[in-house]
Order: sequence, then C-alpha cells, then structure tokens
Amino acid sequence: MVFENEYVQFTEYAWEKFYDSVDSTAFPEKDTEVIYKSLSKNLDAVPFCVYLKRYLHERMGFSGDCMTTPIEVYQKYICEQFQLHNTPASFDSKTARLSTMSRNWLTQQTVKRSVVFLLGFGLDMNEDDVNDFLEKALHERCINPKDPFETICWFCLQHGLKFQDYQRIWDRYLELPALTYDELDHILESKTVLVRSKLFTVQTEEDLMYFLSVLKRDKRNSKMSVSASMNFNELYNKSRILVADLKNQMEDESFAREMNEYRDALSRDPRLSDEEKLSRMENKRLSRQYYTPKDITEGDLEKVICSAVPTDKHGNLIPAKSSSLNKAFYGKRFTRQHIHDIIYGKIEIDRFDLITLNFFIYSQSGDSYSRNLNRFSAFTESTNWILSECSMGELYVTNPYESFVLMCMLTDDPLCTYADVLELSYQDGNRQDA
Repeated sequence: MVFENEYVQFTEYAWEKFYDSVDSTAFPEKDTEVIYKSLSKNLDAVPFCVYLKRYLHERMGFSGDCMTTPIEVYQKYICEQFQLHNTPASFDSKTARLSTMSRNWLTQQTVKRSVVFLLGFGLDMNEDDVNDFLEKALHERCINPKDPFETICWFCLQHGLKFQDYQRIWDRYLELPALTYDELDHILESKTVLVRSKLFTVQTEEDLMYFLSVLKRDKRNSKMSVSASMNFNELYNKSRILVADLKNQMEDESFAREMNEYRDALSRDPRLSDEEKLSRMENKRLSRQYYTPKDITEGDLEKVICSAVPTDKHGNLIPAKSSSLNKAFYGKRFTRQHIHDIIYGKIEIDRFDLITLNFFIYSQSGDSYSRNLNRFSAFTESTNWILSECSMGELYVTNPYESFVLMCMLTDDPLCTYADVLELSYQDGNRQDA
C-alpha cells in the first residue's frame, strides 16, 4: 500500500509520482512509454473505501497506516455513530441493515452521491467534509445547489440539523406544488455559480422553502447544469471548428495529389484541346470539398480523440475492457454515443467531458505557446476556471485520467501522445487476455 501512515496525503503522493515521470531523463524522448508505465504502476485511482478508511482513521485519532486497521473496527465505529445520530442505513430502504451497508461502504471502489450525504448525517460531517468526499473520493462536482435533495442536505449541514430534520424538510418539499417551466424564476437559467451565491443567502427554513419552490418544476424539464451545458457547448463548437480544419488540411494534401495526377493524365490526352484541358482542370478544382463545423458529427470527433482505439468490423470501438488501463480510466471514453447522449440531454455532463474537450483544443494550439510548460500552464488555468464555473472542483492529479492528460500536455504533441498511450494500453490488454 502506498500510504505508510495516515498523514501521507493522496494528492501529495500523486504529485510526487507525476513529477517523477515528467522530470525523468527519459521523458523527452520516450514520453509515451514513461506515461504508460506511470499510469500502469503508480496512479491507480484512490477507491472510495480507502478514502473513507483514511477519514475514519483520522476521526478516531489513530496513528499508523489506515489500511492495517481491521475493517471491523471502522465498521463498528460507523454503526455507533449512525446510532448516536439516529441515522438509518439508507435514504430509501427501511429494511437495509447498517452492519451490511457499512461493510459495503468500506469495501466498494465507488458509491452513489447519496451515500456521501448519508455518511454526512451519520458521521456528523460538516459541509467541507462532504464536498471533499464528493470531489476527492468520487471525483465529482461538489454539492449541487440546483438539486433539491442536495440543497436540503446542504441546509442541514450548515445548521447542524439531524437526519430527522432532513426528513421533515424533505416531506415539506414534496408537498410543494410543481411549477411549469414558464413559471420558473430566472434563477434556474442562471449559471450554477450564481445559483450557489443565491443559496448562500438562505438563512431560515422558510427562506429554504422559497428557494426550493423555485427549484421544483415539471419532471419533463432537465436538471442539467446550465453552466456545464454552456461550457460544454462552447468547447464542443470549438472542437468542431478544429476537426473541420484538420479534415480540410487532409483534403488539401489529398486533393493536391489528385490534381497533379489529373493534370498529368490530361496532358497526355491528345484528343483534348488546351482550352478544354484548362476547363476540365477548373471544374475539377471546383469539385474540391470543404468542411465546415456544421459538417462535423459526433463520429468525426470520436475518430480524432479516440483514433488509437481499435474498431471492430462494423467500425465501432472495441470494448474498453480490452484496455489495460480500463480500470483507471473507467467511464472516460469520449465516444460518439456518449457525445450524442449529452447533446440530446440523455445523460448529464461530467468533469471528464469538459476536461477531454479542453485538452483536445489545447493540444491543437500549435505554435501558440513557445514551450510545452507554457501550454501546460495555460491548459491548467483554463480547465480549472471551467470546472470551477461548473462547481466541479479543479483538476485533481490523484485521478489517473486527469494526471494522464496533464502529462500529455507537457509533451511536444499532446494528442499524438494521448493516442500512443491508449494504443499501448490496448496492445497490452490483448497480450494479457491471450
């Protein structure tokens, strides 16, 4: 286990390994191999269960390695705290057993967001603790002020209220009349950061009920973050412009060869006059295809970002489980289906969608930055601003995928390195399966 004692911080360890890789003498010439080795050996995602154990270890005042403490010790502490704070084992199930659920939490790689809020009540956490779990243990956004459930939990955390208070307020919320989209206050059309600032003005339970009455709406309307949607659309449109430029560059090269071959063929044809040859050359030139951003589909973007991922006979990407990095990168493939589902509101935008698009944009910056480090700094600053706008927290190097794109950004050709590392992962995955 990488944590020699409870005081060794996950983030510090991840940054140490990050710089061990990018500062190595081999990195400039063998960046692909260095990054792949680092991801394979040093940067496994910190599972939720480990983060929980570490938190409990500190809460209980223990010293030494949190992983050497028997799981039963943590399990007993959770049960005692939940009973002390009159918190059930589940928000929904009345039959869930606390002994079983607590053991699950201490062994699971990840959990639903609702589990973090339940632990907040059961372990008497504050708002910062809950946000740390959401961002660092689940690698998701902090408390969402546009989600009624999370808003109520936030209010309870802020005012030291217990689970019974949450249940009472939740029941009051359920009795509120649902508003149609046209009746909603402009707050729902605001950016998430603005909604959050208005939430901070909530001081009393009656203030909260008014805030919740604005949030409660027709179930047909999406709860997707306006901030995330705005940023995704902007990044997606920029990406389509870049892909169109790439396709036009390829078309230029291909068409130039084609024109030369056509010119040679016409020059050898004695049946045509010089005037007709010139006319045919002009017609040929006019047939050249130019791509606009509107021509770029989800599939085109997939082909660029996932260019190294092998495809089956139907042209579909082979399953992610074939990659040796699947566990570390689980759910991070930017496929055409994933993009389609975001565009049509079938799934919510997450931090990895925004990070990947911004990475692609900065990978195409060309000579805009004099040094790789300058591009790295600009990308980091831009991405952190976008994530903060969406209340998703800044780049978190402990997450393997985020560390991966940061390392790629320090190479001469970030997108090429990104593709080469993925290609290695599928080659290794196939060898392991053989």
